[in-house]
Amino acid sequence: MGVPGQDAEPDTRRVRLTTVAGQWLRIGITGFGGPPAHIALLRRLCVQRRRWLSEAEFEDGIAATNLLPGPASTQLAIYCAWRLRGAAGAVIGGLGFILPGLVVIIGLSALLLADNPNLLVLGAASGAGAAVAVVAVHAAADLIPASWRRTATAERGEAEARQRAAEPPSAPLGGTRGAKPPAGNRSGRARWLAYAAAGIVAAATTGAWVVIVLLACGLIETVARHGRRPGPRRALPTLVAPATALTGLGAVSWVAFKVGALSYGGGFVIIPLMQSDAVNRYHWMNDSEFLYAVALGQITPGPVVQTVAVVGYAAAGVGGALLAATVAFAPSFAFVLAGARHFDRLRANVRVQAFLAGAGPAAIGAILGSAVALGLAISHLWQLPVLAAAAAWVLLLRRGVVSALLGAALTGVVASIAGLPVG
Repeated sequence: MGVPGQDAEPDTRRVRLTTVAGQWLRIGITGFGGPPAHIALLRRLCVQRRRWLSEAEFEDGIAATNLLPGPASTQLAIYCAWRLRGAAGAVIGGLGFILPGLVVIIGLSALLLADNPNLLVLGAASGAGAAVAVVAVHAAADLIPASWRRTATAERGEAEARQRAAEPPSAPLGGTRGAKPPAGNRSGRARWLAYAAAGIVAAATTGAWVVIVLLACGLIETVARHGRRPGPRRALPTLVAPATALTGLGAVSWVAFKVGALSYGGGFVIIPLMQSDAVNRYHWMNDSEFLYAVALGQITPGPVVQTVAVVGYAAAGVGGALLAATVAFAPSFAFVLAGARHFDRLRANVRVQAFLAGAGPAAIGAILGSAVALGLAISHLWQLPVLAAAAAWVLLLRRGVVSALLGAALTGVVASIAGLPVG
């Protein structure tokens, strides 16, 4: 293993590839509960049980993958396998983590999106779909404290730097005696709120363009902190606009690429990206079917980003599902295989940190905005009490997301038996 803090190749002799395949496949099968559960399983395996990685190495991996666009827990799984067996380990471990959930979600897609789906299946999907807006709010709420603290810490650091620059050369070491510690000018926190608001509005109203908002907020924060434009911002709409004219499998690939390569925040930030395209632009699904897709991404093991496979299935069957999954996850493999040895430099890059400080709050806002869009997609009155019960279970009682979705699904089955409308 490399020494933490240094760019180094992994020691590829320590662990058999068959061990990597078996252990990552086990996590892919048992990894219910989204990124927090995946991180806990990887930590238990790599740090606590097998001691393949130190706690510091594992935390460095989390910090580095959080700087990348796309699904962070998937990238962490690929990175940990890379640390053990290099490129071969990364590919085998990543596939083991992804494939079990992908097989399950494609199978469930075939049931739900059939021409004449079973009413009990539709009831379960309608019940779980009613609760997904609550899951989005919960996901955003979990991200807010750490993001806000990072902004406040950065403000204090900038204020201290300004104070040191203003001190005369003869000032005693450690600053002027008795001086109050700088509190910052709070402009960073004001920008944080503005970025979050932009994300909410973009996700709730113009979901297909939320990528532009995330990137723009990152670039604005970079300019605000460092005073130089990091690149030609006009290129962003120039890149995206022609892609919106794609149709068929090209459109499926573009939607999946946005999910896997251009979205910061992972998880629910992908929802507005897909909903606008899948429901409004290409009409692959209706609102209810999209709610099913989101619910399936939550109750199946493995990465939440596998929701994109349901969208691909709606567009072009099993082939579309496999294409969407391949395009969505390929950037995660590419980022780790090409860049893992440079992750320490990435973490130390102040411009990357500044970009994330802008894109991160916008992503949180986009997740909250997706809750608005998901709530508006509810089509039956009986689903509103299900939504309220899920909110009380998850947000007030602080119980698990998976249990809330399963309870909502059971309620939907009862509703279908009682003759209430489903689907």
